[in-house]
Amino acid sequence: MYSSSEAPLLLTSGNSHDEKRRWWREAVEESGRLVALGAPMIAVALLQLMMQLISTIMVGHLGEVALAGAAIANSLTAVSGFSILIGLASGLETICGQAYGAEQYHKLSLYTYRSIIVLLFVSVPIAILWAFIPEVLPLIGQEPQITNEAGKYALWLIPGLFAFSVAQCFSKFLQCQSLIFPMVLSSLITLSVFIPLCWFMVYKAGMGNAGAALSVSICDWVEVTVLGLYINFSSSCEKTRAPPSWEAFSGIGSFMRLAVPSALMICLEWWSYELLVLLSGILPNPALETSVLSICISTVVLLYNLPYGIGTAASVRVSNELGAGNPNGARLVVGVALSIVACSEVVVSVSLLALRHFIGIAFSNEEEVISYVTRMVPVISISVITDSLQGVLSGVARGGGWQHLGAYVNLGAFYLVGIPVALFFGFAMQLRGMGFWIGMIAGGAIQVTLLSVITATTKWDKMADKAKERVFEERLPTQ
Repeated sequence: MYSSSEAPLLLTSGNSHDEKRRWWREAVEESGRLVALGAPMIAVALLQLMMQLISTIMVGHLGEVALAGAAIANSLTAVSGFSILIGLASGLETICGQAYGAEQYHKLSLYTYRSIIVLLFVSVPIAILWAFIPEVLPLIGQEPQITNEAGKYALWLIPGLFAFSVAQCFSKFLQCQSLIFPMVLSSLITLSVFIPLCWFMVYKAGMGNAGAALSVSICDWVEVTVLGLYINFSSSCEKTRAPPSWEAFSGIGSFMRLAVPSALMICLEWWSYELLVLLSGILPNPALETSVLSICISTVVLLYNLPYGIGTAASVRVSNELGAGNPNGARLVVGVALSIVACSEVVVSVSLLALRHFIGIAFSNEEEVISYVTRMVPVISISVITDSLQGVLSGVARGGGWQHLGAYVNLGAFYLVGIPVALFFGFAMQLRGMGFWIGMIAGGAIQVTLLSVITATTKWDKMADKAKERVFEERLPTQ
């Protein structure tokens, strides 16, 4: 017979045990939701990146100069265009995801129209800038042959720029509703068109790397067409589909308050890597250094798809839970997503080390390039782990709506730490590309540490209140 003083302890212990079992059950269910959402997102990202990888491989077999020109053009167009557009569209992850969680379905179309207006407007000066890339490159010390190849590549990317802008907005619209199938479908169709088209343009039509760029542009229009048809005719979008209205213009400022920090957060990190590719052009043997860094970045981007998928799933789930007024659910998503990606990326990193002798062969026929890439793999395998953690933490930031803090983190991590360390080891210590990558690892470690602290100290109850205010701050005329 227990004394009255012992009974509460036994009751508390029993409740604690039940709470643990309930927590584990909820965690398992959440992991299932994250995997169900993240896996197709990984497939989408892989299919989309296959276009860039295939074009890099095809151009790479034309020689070092063609590959270096394409690498420089990809870097410049990413820095000055694609990263900005992707970043601006990422503002939809917060507002659309939270509106969907709050069951304000018809607001998703309104927010998407606003983002399309903004991205199309921004695309105009970007296209003009790309036309002058051949005049810009000599100013930063690039060789004439590489400059010529890069200019041709960038010029033929312009026709697809506006389609790319709209496709980004359509993708976020679908993503926030967990409608990933149409994105998989559009990516499959686009890739199936791109492979034979790129091969024909590069080799048979004799366009070289310009043919690869034109193929990308054509396939951007294929993708936006498929997504647009699905959104317009599918019953899955019936609740969230709405015709365009003038209301889309009146609230652009509110969208920009989320879009600009989102763009800064993504661009500041993206630009740091692309800056190193550009700086590799002034190292000794620039064609070799640029080609190798391009291959390394392409490899990292490919491997980043797993944490990107889980991070995107976390962004959707966090925004939906906050919009629904469930802060505990959002908190659970964060823990489960980080656990999944941490375990998986250790396996990926070890596998990368085991395959280090084969990576360079896929991208180049040059023995010097292959050997250099093999030496770079050990440091790449370290950065894979930090990149995976930041992928999830950045997704949480977008879902929660604190991208402005993420922008400050990325500014400090990469521009106050990462790039200075990279320049020191790359130039002063004469480690060249290896030194550049060591600097990026240092920046990534700082980034993950700061994002982890911010996430751990987040008051989720207040974030849920902010989500409610954000969604209901503007009421539609029909409401």
